[in-house]
Amino acid sequence: MSISASPAMPDLRLAPNDRILIFAPHPDDETIATGGVIQQAVAMGLPIRLVYLTYGDNAETAFIAYRKRPVVRSKSVQGMGLTRHDEAVAAADVLGLSPDQLTFLGYPDFRTLKIWTDHWGTDAAPCESMFTRTSSVPYASAFRPGAPYRADEILADLKTIIGDFQPTVIFTAHPGDHNPDHLSLYLLTRVALWDLAGKLQPVPWPYLVHHPEWPEPVGYHPELALRPPDRLAHEINWHTLPVSLERAKVKHQAVQCHQTQLKFDRDYLDSFMRTNELFGDFAEVDLRPNRGGDNSVSAGEPVVSSKLRHSERVKFVGIMDRSIHIEGDRAVFAVTFSRPLAKITVASIYMFGYRPDVPFSEMPKLRLDISGVEHAVLDGGKWVRDSGIKVEHSLTKLAFSAPLAALGDPKWVLGSARTQMGAVPMDWIAWRVIRLQD
Repeated sequence: MSISASPAMPDLRLAPNDRILIFAPHPDDETIATGGVIQQAVAMGLPIRLVYLTYGDNAETAFIAYRKRPVVRSKSVQGMGLTRHDEAVAAADVLGLSPDQLTFLGYPDFRTLKIWTDHWGTDAAPCESMFTRTSSVPYASAFRPGAPYRADEILADLKTIIGDFQPTVIFTAHPGDHNPDHLSLYLLTRVALWDLAGKLQPVPWPYLVHHPEWPEPVGYHPELALRPPDRLAHEINWHTLPVSLERAKVKHQAVQCHQTQLKFDRDYLDSFMRTNELFGDFAEVDLRPNRGGDNSVSAGEPVVSSKLRHSERVKFVGIMDRSIHIEGDRAVFAVTFSRPLAKITVASIYMFGYRPDVPFSEMPKLRLDISGVEHAVLDGGKWVRDSGIKVEHSLTKLAFSAPLAALGDPKWVLGSARTQMGAVPMDWIAWRVIRLQD
Protein backbone atom coordinates (compact mmCIF):
# COMPACT_ATOMS: atom_id res chain seq x y z
CA MET A 1 0.00 0.00 0.00
CA SER A 2 1.39 3.39 -0.95
CA ILE A 3 1.04 6.58 1.02
CA SER A 4 -0.28 9.33 -1.22
CA ALA A 5 0.68 12.97 -1.03
CA SER A 6 -1.51 14.31 1.74
CA PRO A 7 -2.96 17.81 1.93
CA ALA A 8 -0.88 20.23 3.96
CA MET A 9 -1.39 19.38 7.62
CA PRO A 10 -1.53 22.19 10.20
CA ASP A 11 0.25 21.81 13.49
CA LEU A 12 -1.63 20.78 16.61
CA ARG A 13 -0.67 23.18 19.38
CA LEU A 14 -1.13 22.79 23.13
CA ALA A 15 -2.04 25.95 25.05
CA PRO A 16 -0.60 27.05 28.43
CA ASN A 17 -4.01 26.57 30.10
CA ASP A 18 -4.74 23.12 28.61
CA ARG A 19 -5.64 20.09 30.69
CA ILE A 20 -4.72 16.92 28.79
CA LEU A 21 -6.71 13.69 29.06
CA ILE A 22 -5.49 10.68 27.05
CA PHE A 23 -7.69 7.61 26.56
CA ALA A 24 -5.81 4.47 25.46
CA PRO A 25 -7.50 1.19 24.50
CA HIS A 26 -4.49 -0.89 25.66
CA PRO A 27 -1.12 -0.37 27.32
CA ASP A 28 1.31 0.70 24.54
CA ASP A 29 -1.23 2.76 22.55
CA GLU A 30 -0.51 5.79 24.72
CA THR A 31 3.21 5.54 23.97
CA ILE A 32 3.17 4.98 20.21
CA ALA A 33 0.30 7.39 19.45
CA THR A 34 0.81 10.18 22.01
CA GLY A 35 4.34 9.80 23.41
CA GLY A 36 5.25 13.15 21.88
CA VAL A 37 2.10 14.80 23.24
CA ILE A 38 2.89 13.51 26.73
CA GLN A 39 6.44 14.83 26.64
CA GLN A 40 5.32 18.25 25.41
CA ALA A 41 2.58 18.46 28.05
CA VAL A 42 5.06 17.52 30.79
CA ALA A 43 7.57 20.12 29.52
CA MET A 44 4.84 22.77 29.61
CA GLY A 45 3.78 21.77 33.13
CA LEU A 46 0.23 20.95 32.01
CA PRO A 47 -2.11 18.74 34.07
CA ILE A 48 -2.28 15.35 32.33
CA ARG A 49 -3.98 12.04 32.96
CA LEU A 50 -3.79 8.68 31.11
CA VAL A 51 -6.77 6.33 31.16
CA TYR A 52 -6.58 2.75 29.85
CA LEU A 53 -9.77 1.02 28.72
CA THR A 54 -8.28 -2.47 29.19
CA TYR A 55 -5.27 -4.13 30.77
CA GLY A 56 -4.47 -5.71 27.39
CA ASP A 57 -4.98 -9.15 28.91
CA ASN A 58 -6.36 -10.93 25.84
CA ALA A 59 -3.58 -10.20 23.34
CA GLU A 60 -3.17 -13.95 22.88
CA THR A 61 -0.86 -13.79 19.87
CA ALA A 62 1.51 -11.49 21.72
CA PHE A 63 1.38 -13.74 24.77
CA ILE A 64 2.42 -16.78 22.72
CA ALA A 65 5.50 -14.90 21.54
CA TYR A 66 6.25 -13.62 25.03
CA ARG A 67 5.60 -16.82 26.98
CA LYS A 68 6.68 -19.18 24.16
CA ARG A 69 3.39 -21.04 24.74
CA PRO A 70 -0.33 -20.20 24.67
CA VAL A 71 -1.81 -18.51 27.73
CA VAL A 72 -5.36 -19.76 28.18
CA ARG A 73 -5.94 -20.20 31.91
CA SER A 74 -7.99 -17.40 33.46
CA LYS A 75 -5.48 -16.61 36.20
CA SER A 76 -2.58 -16.69 33.73
CA VAL A 77 -4.34 -14.24 31.45
CA GLN A 78 -5.08 -11.92 34.36
CA GLY A 79 -1.42 -12.22 35.32
CA MET A 80 -0.46 -11.07 31.85
CA GLY A 81 -2.87 -8.15 32.26
CA LEU A 82 -0.97 -7.17 35.40
CA THR A 83 2.29 -7.49 33.46
CA ARG A 84 1.02 -5.07 30.84
CA HIS A 85 -0.19 -2.75 33.61
CA ASP A 86 3.36 -2.65 34.99
CA GLU A 87 4.78 -2.09 31.51
CA ALA A 88 2.49 0.93 31.10
CA VAL A 89 3.58 2.35 34.45
CA ALA A 90 7.24 1.94 33.45
CA ALA A 91 6.68 3.53 30.02
CA ALA A 92 4.81 6.45 31.57
CA ASP A 93 7.74 7.01 33.94
CA VAL A 94 10.11 7.28 30.97
CA LEU A 95 7.77 9.85 29.42
CA GLY A 96 7.69 11.86 32.65
CA LEU A 97 4.49 10.71 34.38
CA SER A 98 3.95 9.18 37.81
CA PRO A 99 1.69 6.20 38.62
CA ASP A 100 -0.94 8.45 40.22
CA GLN A 101 -1.51 10.05 36.80
CA LEU A 102 -2.61 6.68 35.34
CA THR A 103 -6.06 5.09 35.58
CA PHE A 104 -6.92 1.54 34.44
CA LEU A 105 -10.58 0.69 33.85
CA GLY A 106 -10.03 -3.05 33.37
CA TYR A 107 -12.68 -3.88 30.76
CA PRO A 108 -12.07 -6.99 28.61
CA ASP A 109 -9.45 -6.77 25.89
CA PHE A 110 -10.83 -7.54 22.42
CA ARG A 111 -14.44 -7.60 23.68
CA THR A 112 -15.41 -3.97 24.17
CA LEU A 113 -16.86 -3.53 20.67
CA LYS A 114 -19.15 -6.49 21.33
CA ILE A 115 -20.09 -4.80 24.61
CA TRP A 116 -20.82 -1.62 22.62
CA THR A 117 -23.09 -3.42 20.16
CA ASP A 118 -24.87 -5.95 22.41
CA HIS A 119 -24.59 -5.19 26.13
CA TRP A 120 -26.46 -2.07 27.22
CA GLY A 121 -28.60 -1.49 30.30
CA THR A 122 -29.20 -3.42 33.49
CA ASP A 123 -31.53 -5.82 31.69
CA ALA A 124 -28.65 -7.04 29.50
CA ALA A 125 -26.38 -9.79 30.78
CA PRO A 126 -22.77 -8.66 31.14
CA CYS A 127 -20.37 -9.75 28.41
CA GLU A 128 -17.88 -12.51 29.22
CA SER A 129 -14.19 -12.02 28.56
CA MET A 130 -12.65 -14.36 25.97
CA PHE A 131 -9.90 -15.73 28.20
CA THR A 132 -10.24 -14.40 31.73
CA ARG A 133 -13.75 -15.96 31.81
CA THR A 134 -14.96 -13.06 33.93
CA SER A 135 -18.00 -10.83 33.40
CA SER A 136 -16.82 -7.99 35.63
CA VAL A 137 -13.58 -6.10 36.22
CA PRO A 138 -11.28 -8.59 38.05
CA TYR A 139 -8.40 -6.27 38.96
CA ALA A 140 -8.07 -4.80 42.44
CA SER A 141 -5.96 -1.94 41.01
CA ALA A 142 -8.70 -0.92 38.54
CA PHE A 143 -10.73 2.28 38.70
CA ARG A 144 -13.86 0.36 39.76
CA PRO A 145 -13.20 -3.30 40.59
CA GLY A 146 -16.24 -5.51 40.05
CA ALA A 147 -17.86 -3.22 37.45
CA PRO A 148 -20.01 -5.41 35.15
CA TYR A 149 -18.92 -5.75 31.53
CA ARG A 150 -21.73 -3.58 30.12
CA ALA A 151 -21.42 -0.55 27.88
CA ASP A 152 -23.35 1.77 30.18
CA GLU A 153 -20.81 0.98 32.92
CA ILE A 154 -17.91 1.98 30.65
CA LEU A 155 -19.78 5.12 29.60
CA ALA A 156 -20.39 6.04 33.24
CA ASP A 157 -16.68 5.63 34.04
CA LEU A 158 -15.62 7.83 31.13
CA LYS A 159 -18.12 10.53 32.10
CA THR A 160 -16.98 10.44 35.73
CA ILE A 161 -13.32 10.78 34.77
CA ILE A 162 -14.00 13.57 32.26
CA GLY A 163 -16.21 15.41 34.74
CA ASP A 164 -13.69 15.11 37.58
CA PHE A 165 -10.58 16.01 35.56
CA GLN A 166 -12.23 18.80 33.48
CA PRO A 167 -9.97 18.41 30.43
CA THR A 168 -9.71 21.01 27.69
CA VAL A 169 -8.28 18.44 25.25
CA ILE A 170 -8.98 14.70 24.94
CA PHE A 171 -6.84 12.36 22.85
CA THR A 172 -8.70 9.15 22.05
CA ALA A 173 -8.85 6.30 19.54
CA HIS A 174 -9.90 6.82 15.92
CA PRO A 175 -13.18 5.87 14.17
CA GLY A 176 -11.19 4.60 11.18
CA ASP A 177 -9.16 2.19 13.29
CA HIS A 178 -9.43 -1.54 12.52
CA ASN A 179 -9.07 -2.74 16.10
CA PRO A 180 -12.41 -3.33 17.87
CA ASP A 181 -11.31 -1.88 21.22
CA HIS A 182 -10.11 1.28 19.50
CA LEU A 183 -13.45 1.68 17.74
CA SER A 184 -15.48 1.17 20.90
CA LEU A 185 -13.35 3.69 22.81
CA TYR A 186 -13.91 6.34 20.15
CA LEU A 187 -17.65 5.72 20.10
CA LEU A 188 -18.01 5.71 23.87
CA THR A 189 -15.92 8.89 24.10
CA ARG A 190 -18.17 10.53 21.52
CA VAL A 191 -21.33 9.62 23.46
CA ALA A 192 -19.77 10.74 26.76
CA LEU A 193 -18.96 14.15 25.27
CA TRP A 194 -22.48 14.51 23.89
CA ASP A 195 -23.89 13.68 27.33
CA LEU A 196 -21.60 16.24 28.99
CA ALA A 197 -21.99 18.96 26.35
CA GLY A 198 -23.89 21.29 28.69
CA LYS A 199 -21.13 21.12 31.31
CA LEU A 200 -17.86 21.17 29.38
CA GLN A 201 -16.68 20.93 25.79
CA PRO A 202 -13.11 19.61 25.51
CA VAL A 203 -11.61 19.34 22.04
CA PRO A 204 -11.33 15.67 20.96
CA TRP A 205 -8.28 14.60 18.93
CA PRO A 206 -8.53 10.99 17.66
CA TYR A 207 -5.32 9.12 16.80
CA LEU A 208 -4.97 6.19 14.39
CA VAL A 209 -3.05 3.03 15.32
CA HIS A 210 -4.40 0.01 13.40
CA HIS A 211 -4.99 0.26 9.66
CA PRO A 212 -4.04 -2.34 7.02
CA GLU A 213 -0.52 -1.99 5.62
CA TRP A 214 0.18 1.19 7.60
CA PRO A 215 2.37 2.94 8.69
CA GLU A 216 4.88 2.85 5.84
CA PRO A 217 7.73 2.22 5.70
CA VAL A 218 7.74 -0.35 8.47
CA GLY A 219 10.42 -0.12 11.14
CA TYR A 220 12.41 2.47 13.02
CA HIS A 221 12.70 5.64 10.90
CA PRO A 222 12.80 8.62 13.28
CA GLU A 223 13.91 10.89 10.44
CA LEU A 224 10.69 10.34 8.45
CA ALA A 225 7.26 11.92 8.84
CA LEU A 226 4.18 9.87 9.68
CA ARG A 227 1.63 10.22 6.87
CA PRO A 228 -2.01 9.08 6.90
CA PRO A 229 -2.99 6.01 4.85
CA ASP A 230 -4.40 6.59 1.37
CA ARG A 231 -7.91 5.59 2.33
CA LEU A 232 -8.13 8.26 5.03
CA ALA A 233 -5.74 10.89 3.70
CA HIS A 234 -8.27 13.21 2.07
CA GLU A 235 -11.40 12.59 4.16
CA ILE A 236 -9.95 13.92 7.40
CA ASN A 237 -8.58 17.32 8.36
CA TRP A 238 -5.39 15.86 9.79
CA HIS A 239 -3.24 17.83 12.24
CA THR A 240 0.34 17.00 13.10
CA LEU A 241 2.26 17.44 16.33
CA PRO A 242 6.00 17.76 15.66
CA VAL A 243 8.27 15.38 17.58
CA SER A 244 11.92 16.34 17.87
CA LEU A 245 14.63 13.74 17.41
CA GLU A 246 15.39 13.93 21.14
CA ARG A 247 11.75 13.27 22.05
CA ALA A 248 11.51 10.51 19.44
CA LYS A 249 14.42 8.79 21.22
CA VAL A 250 12.66 9.13 24.60
CA LYS A 251 9.48 7.77 23.03
CA HIS A 252 11.50 4.84 21.70
CA GLN A 253 12.89 4.20 25.18
CA ALA A 254 9.33 4.16 26.53
CA VAL A 255 8.29 1.62 23.88
CA GLN A 256 11.04 -0.70 25.14
CA CYS A 257 9.06 -1.00 28.39
CA HIS A 258 6.27 -2.82 26.51
CA GLN A 259 8.23 -6.05 26.22
CA THR A 260 5.18 -8.29 25.77
CA GLN A 261 4.31 -6.40 22.59
CA LEU A 262 7.85 -5.99 21.30
CA LYS A 263 8.27 -9.76 21.32
CA PHE A 264 5.32 -9.95 18.96
CA ASP A 265 5.81 -7.04 16.54
CA ARG A 266 8.78 -4.78 17.25
CA ASP A 267 8.94 -3.36 13.72
CA TYR A 268 5.31 -2.29 13.84
CA LEU A 269 5.70 -0.40 17.13
CA ASP A 270 8.92 1.17 15.89
CA SER A 271 7.02 2.48 12.86
CA PHE A 272 5.45 5.16 15.07
CA MET A 273 8.83 6.65 16.00
CA ARG A 274 8.65 9.54 13.53
CA THR A 275 9.07 13.30 13.31
CA ASN A 276 5.40 13.83 14.16
CA GLU A 277 2.19 12.36 15.54
CA LEU A 278 -1.12 12.50 13.64
CA PHE A 279 -4.55 13.52 14.92
CA GLY A 280 -7.87 14.25 13.26
CA ASP A 281 -11.49 13.22 12.80
CA PHE A 282 -14.09 13.06 10.07
CA ALA A 283 -16.49 15.95 9.65
CA GLU A 284 -20.10 15.19 10.52
CA VAL A 285 -22.32 14.04 7.66
CA ASP A 286 -24.95 16.78 7.77
CA LEU A 287 -28.45 15.55 6.86
CA ARG A 288 -30.42 18.28 8.60
CA PRO A 289 -33.42 19.50 6.55
CA ASN A 290 -32.64 21.96 3.74
CA ARG A 291 -28.90 21.39 3.99
CA GLY A 292 -28.62 19.65 0.62
CA GLY A 293 -25.36 18.15 -0.58
CA ASP A 294 -24.18 14.79 -1.83
CA ASN A 295 -23.86 12.20 0.90
CA SER A 296 -22.41 9.45 -1.25
CA VAL A 297 -18.86 8.88 -0.03
CA SER A 298 -16.22 6.63 -1.54
CA ALA A 299 -14.81 4.18 0.97
CA GLY A 300 -11.57 4.13 -0.99
CA GLU A 301 -9.92 1.16 -2.63
CA PRO A 302 -10.24 -1.83 -0.26
CA VAL A 303 -6.99 -2.77 1.44
CA VAL A 304 -6.35 -6.51 1.62
CA SER A 305 -4.26 -7.18 4.69
CA SER A 306 -1.10 -9.19 4.15
CA LYS A 307 -1.90 -10.99 7.40
CA LEU A 308 -4.79 -12.84 5.74
CA ARG A 309 -4.16 -16.35 4.49
CA HIS A 310 -4.17 -16.97 0.74
CA SER A 311 -7.53 -18.77 0.97
CA GLU A 312 -8.98 -15.70 2.72
CA ARG A 313 -7.43 -13.18 0.35
CA VAL A 314 -8.94 -14.80 -2.76
CA LYS A 315 -12.41 -14.59 -1.15
CA PHE A 316 -11.95 -11.07 0.19
CA VAL A 317 -15.02 -8.81 -0.09
CA GLY A 318 -14.26 -5.11 0.30
CA ILE A 319 -16.51 -2.07 0.64
CA MET A 320 -16.18 0.33 -2.32
CA ASP A 321 -18.80 3.01 -1.67
CA ARG A 322 -21.37 3.90 0.93
CA SER A 323 -24.06 6.54 1.24
CA ILE A 324 -26.50 7.77 3.84
CA HIS A 325 -29.53 9.86 3.04
CA ILE A 326 -33.05 10.66 4.24
CA GLU A 327 -36.15 9.66 2.27
CA GLY A 328 -39.16 11.22 3.95
CA ASP A 329 -39.21 9.79 7.46
CA ARG A 330 -36.63 7.07 6.75
CA ALA A 331 -32.84 6.83 6.95
CA VAL A 332 -31.25 4.83 4.13
CA PHE A 333 -27.72 3.42 4.40
CA ALA A 334 -26.37 1.83 1.20
CA VAL A 335 -23.06 0.14 0.40
CA THR A 336 -21.41 -1.29 -2.70
CA PHE A 337 -19.11 -4.31 -2.40
CA SER A 338 -16.04 -5.17 -4.46
CA ARG A 339 -17.47 -8.60 -5.32
CA PRO A 340 -20.63 -10.64 -4.62
CA LEU A 341 -21.18 -11.79 -1.06
CA ALA A 342 -20.66 -15.51 -0.59
CA LYS A 343 -22.46 -17.58 2.03
CA ILE A 344 -19.33 -17.69 4.17
CA THR A 345 -19.01 -13.89 4.14
CA VAL A 346 -21.12 -11.71 6.43
CA ALA A 347 -21.71 -8.02 5.76
CA SER A 348 -23.01 -5.80 8.54
CA ILE A 349 -24.45 -2.29 8.60
CA TYR A 350 -24.77 -0.38 11.88
CA MET A 351 -27.08 2.55 12.69
CA PHE A 352 -27.18 3.70 16.34
CA GLY A 353 -29.33 6.69 17.25
CA TYR A 354 -28.53 9.37 19.85
CA ARG A 355 -30.62 12.15 21.34
CA PRO A 356 -29.70 14.18 24.44
CA ASP A 357 -33.03 13.77 26.26
CA VAL A 358 -32.98 9.94 26.27
CA PRO A 359 -30.30 7.82 28.00
CA PHE A 360 -28.18 6.25 25.30
CA SER A 361 -28.64 2.83 26.88
CA GLU A 362 -32.33 3.11 25.97
CA MET A 363 -31.83 4.22 22.36
CA PRO A 364 -32.13 1.73 19.45
CA LYS A 365 -28.88 0.24 18.19
CA LEU A 366 -29.69 -1.40 14.87
CA ARG A 367 -27.46 -3.85 13.03
CA LEU A 368 -28.16 -5.59 9.75
CA ASP A 369 -26.28 -8.84 9.12
CA ILE A 370 -26.49 -10.37 5.65
CA SER A 371 -24.89 -13.48 4.16
CA GLY A 372 -25.82 -14.79 0.75
CA VAL A 373 -29.57 -14.23 0.47
CA GLU A 374 -30.31 -14.38 4.19
CA HIS A 375 -30.38 -11.43 6.54
CA ALA A 376 -31.21 -10.54 10.14
CA VAL A 377 -31.89 -7.21 11.85
CA LEU A 378 -30.88 -6.87 15.48
CA ASP A 379 -31.21 -4.22 18.16
CA GLY A 380 -28.59 -4.58 20.86
CA GLY A 381 -28.10 -8.23 19.92
CA LYS A 382 -31.84 -9.03 19.95
CA TRP A 383 -33.84 -9.89 16.84
CA VAL A 384 -36.07 -7.14 15.43
CA ARG A 385 -39.30 -7.90 13.59
CA ASP A 386 -42.18 -5.82 12.18
CA SER A 387 -40.46 -2.47 12.73
CA GLY A 388 -40.84 -1.11 9.19
CA ILE A 389 -37.22 -1.86 8.36
CA LYS A 390 -36.55 -2.66 4.71
CA VAL A 391 -33.59 -4.50 3.19
CA GLU A 392 -32.81 -4.50 -0.54
CA HIS A 393 -29.80 -6.23 -2.01
CA SER A 394 -28.32 -7.53 -5.23
CA LEU A 395 -25.05 -9.36 -5.85
CA THR A 396 -22.85 -6.39 -4.95
CA LYS A 397 -25.20 -3.77 -3.50
CA LEU A 398 -27.07 -3.50 -0.21
CA ALA A 399 -29.50 -0.89 1.13
CA PHE A 400 -30.75 -0.78 4.73
CA SER A 401 -33.77 1.49 5.23
CA ALA A 402 -35.14 2.23 8.71
CA PRO A 403 -37.88 4.61 9.90
CA LEU A 404 -36.42 7.41 11.99
CA ALA A 405 -38.83 6.31 14.72
CA ALA A 406 -37.11 2.89 14.74
CA LEU A 407 -33.86 4.75 15.46
CA GLY A 408 -35.46 6.68 18.32
CA ASP A 409 -36.01 9.91 16.30
CA PRO A 410 -32.34 10.74 16.87
CA LYS A 411 -30.41 13.99 16.70
CA TRP A 412 -27.35 12.05 15.55
CA VAL A 413 -26.75 8.60 14.12
CA LEU A 414 -23.51 6.67 14.47
CA GLY A 415 -23.13 4.49 11.37
CA SER A 416 -20.66 2.03 9.89
CA ALA A 417 -20.34 -1.12 7.75
CA ARG A 418 -18.02 -4.13 7.71
CA THR A 419 -17.41 -7.48 6.06
CA GLN A 420 -15.96 -10.60 7.65
CA MET A 421 -15.44 -14.30 6.93
CA GLY A 422 -16.37 -16.25 10.02
CA ALA A 423 -14.45 -14.58 12.84
CA VAL A 424 -11.87 -13.11 10.43
CA PRO A 425 -12.41 -9.39 9.66
CA MET A 426 -12.20 -8.47 5.98
CA ASP A 427 -13.00 -4.80 5.43
CA TRP A 428 -14.31 -2.06 7.68
CA ILE A 429 -15.28 1.50 6.84
CA ALA A 430 -14.96 4.11 9.52
CA TRP A 431 -17.77 4.89 11.91
CA ARG A 432 -19.31 8.23 10.92
CA VAL A 433 -21.34 10.76 12.84
CA ILE A 434 -24.51 11.71 10.94
CA ARG A 435 -26.43 14.79 12.08
CA LEU A 436 -30.20 14.78 11.52
CA GLN A 437 -31.50 17.61 13.71
CA ASP A 438 -30.42 21.02 15.06
